[in-house]
Amino acid sequence: MLIEWKTSLKASSLGLGAIATDLHAVAIRLLRQVRQEDDASGLTAARLSALSVLVFGGRKTLGELARVEQVSLPTMTRISAALAKAGYVKRTIDPDDRRYVYLEATGRGLTLLEVGRERRVARLSALLASLTSSELAACERALAALRRVIG
Repeated sequence: MLIEWKTSLKASSLGLGAIATDLHAVAIRLLRQVRQEDDASGLTAARLSALSVLVFGGRKTLGELARVEQVSLPTMTRISAALAKAGYVKRTIDPDDRRYVYLEATGRGLTLLEVGRERRVARLSALLASLTSSELAACERALAALRRVIG
């Protein structure tokens, strides 16, 4: 499969490999810059990530959240316990099967993520403010194309 992918890139006259490499590098650098805003939340990256899954993905079992976050169950137990202690997550034990623990974001957790998103967007806006109008238009076109590709 990898050989087929590399072969198709070599056959392309568009330089897809170079574009993909540049896009990857820029995306990582951009994420690193906006992620600096997350320090103001007071939460670790792992806790913010787990909270984000619950805010945007809804209620999950402890096991589901561990799978989504690609961590062990004991690790997610510690993460969720810290989030619950801080009031960002509500933990509920299934009354029919006490082995299942459900997690859902609280209003406080939702607010924390909304404020964090506002900080990230402000950081991105400041970066974009230095672009010319034609560069901004090019960004808009590129975003539309990427949205179409990734759904």
